[in-house]
Formats: sequence, C-alpha cells, structure tokens
Amino acid sequence: MVKKIRKTLVLAALAGVTCNTVISQNKEQIREAPAPLFNDPFYDGAADPVLVWNHLETSWWMLYTARRANMPTPDVSAYYGNDIGIASSDDHGQTWVFRGYLDLEFERGRNTFWAPEVVYESGEYHMFVSYIQGVRNHWGGQSKIVHLTSKNLWDWDYKGEVKASSGKVIDATLFKKPDGLWRMWYKDDALGGITMMSESKDLMQWTPVGEPAIAGEAHEGPNVFRFHDYYWMLTDEWHGLRVYRSKDLENWEKQGLILENASERKDDSPSGAHGDVVVNGSRAFIFYFTHPGRDKHLETKSENSYYDNHRTSIQVAPLTFERGTLKANRNKPFDFWLDNE
Repeated sequence: MVKKIRKTLVLAALAGVTCNTVISQNKEQIREAPAPLFNDPFYDGAADPVLVWNHLETSWWMLYTARRANMPTPDVSAYYGNDIGIASSDDHGQTWVFRGYLDLEFERGRNTFWAPEVVYESGEYHMFVSYIQGVRNHWGGQSKIVHLTSKNLWDWDYKGEVKASSGKVIDATLFKKPDGLWRMWYKDDALGGITMMSESKDLMQWTPVGEPAIAGEAHEGPNVFRFHDYYWMLTDEWHGLRVYRSKDLENWEKQGLILENASERKDDSPSGAHGDVVVNGSRAFIFYFTHPGRDKHLETKSENSYYDNHRTSIQVAPLTFERGTLKANRNKPFDFWLDNE
C-alpha cells in the first residue's frame, strides 16, 4: 500500500500536478450558499422573496416585503406600511447587496405593499403586488392585487387593480399556460384563506375563474412552477410548505410538506415560509424566509424582545425530485449557483 501511494505521488509530480489537485479532482465541487442568504440592513424584516433576472444589469434581483422588525410598534403595525425592498447579486447568488426600496405609491399617504410577483414578457417587467390602503395597528382591511409595469425594475407605472374573486386577496403567483393564457393564483381571505384564480390573455385584463384551485384549510403564498415534467404548487401552511403536483394546471394532487423542520444552519428555523422557486437549468432552488427567534412560525415568545420575535431572514435550499415528489434537504451540503439567464 505504501509503495502504491509513493508511486501516485511520483506520477503526480512528474505530470506537474500537486497532490491537492489530484484529491480535489475526485471531489464534487460545492459552492456553499450563505446562511442566512440575506437580511435587510435597515429593518431586518425581509420576507416573501421573489427572484427575477435583471436583463439590463445582467444580475439576479430579489424583491421582498420589507417589514420593520427592529421598530417596536403596536400589535402588528410593523407588518403594514411596508415598502418593497431590493437586493441584487452579480456573482450567481453568492453575495446579495441591498439596493434600496421601491417607490410604488399611486395614492396619497402611506400605504401597504406585500409579496411582490414579477414576470418578464415582451421586454417589460410586470409586477403583481398585494396592496392595502393605509397602515393598520391590527390585522384587517380590504386587500387587492395591483399591477405595475417597468422597463428597468426601478421605475414602475401603475396599471390598475386585478379583477379577482373578492375584495380581500393577496399573494399572487403567475404562470403562462400552454394555450398562451396567463393564470394567476392567489389567497382569498374572504373565502377562508383558500387559493383562487384569475386569467388573462395580455396581463392587463383579468377574469376570475369560478372554482378554487386549492380548497380546504387556510393557507397562503401559492407559488407555481414547472420542474421534471410536472407542474408544482407550493402553499404556505405556517408550519412548512405544502407540495401539490399537477399534469395540467387544473387538477392538483396534495403531497407532503417541505421545510417543516428547523435546519442546523444559522437562522434557518423554525420552518420555511412563503417561498419562491427558481428553476435554473436542470436544477431548482427554493427561496423562503424564517422567523429565527421563534420556536413556531406563528407564535412569538414572551421572553423575547420585540426584535427577536419579529426579525426574519431569507434562506435558500435545493429542490430535488425524488420518487415522484419534491424534497428540500438543506442540512446536507448542496451546490448553490444561479446561472445567468
């Protein structure tokens, strides 16, 4: 055995290759994802992320709800009056830099923006964002999904309100169907927090679809994408993300949960919430947020400070297709790299 090792070292030296290089060639290269991936540097309350490729800056952009976690306020008012924040990465997702907050106001006063969804169509970005007029101390108020467009992701023009199933809808996700129609899924609080739908030919005029996509118990944050020859929907059940599978975007098969348990990574607990999936080549990644100061996603801790109870972190995990369903193991080391689009 000793002779074999010496022979290997001699051959490597003769080839002009170091021993470390020989060893590294036999190992899978892991480009480790930062954990947490991103924290808002002003309010530390980044939530509801969506990823989009910026064609002008040739970089990845993350848009998110900017909650004011480090500003103690009455009840849940830190969750109202929110701007949409921006972080960008020009190194394939390895580093995220805060860029600012978008000015989306189209009415007088201070208003509330949540959970942006952005799609790129015919050289223009379309944002569909949850909107509530004003700032409230307690949960409530009429909510709607409004449409804005931009050429550069910075400057947005208000186009109007999406016609939806009720006047209390939030959390839009979009997907273009094979027949060319755009379908939007969203949470309808007036119907008990289920997922309803609207459709459009041009992203401008929307018609509600009568039947729910996902009924049953309340949930939020639907996200629809295609991966491994299936359509998938993830919904946030506040104790992990529920997986649904479909062949036709019409009939959804309920499967298991992902991100339901805490991981060993920094700030990656107690569970993952309101995710966005990027299918990047043959791989897929789920971007989500956590409440790392809590033991359960919806429950604050009496011994915590306001800040510890409300701060949030953005994380990323791999999505893998295993035995007909999706898994997201973020405890095991995984290679994280976003190719340019």
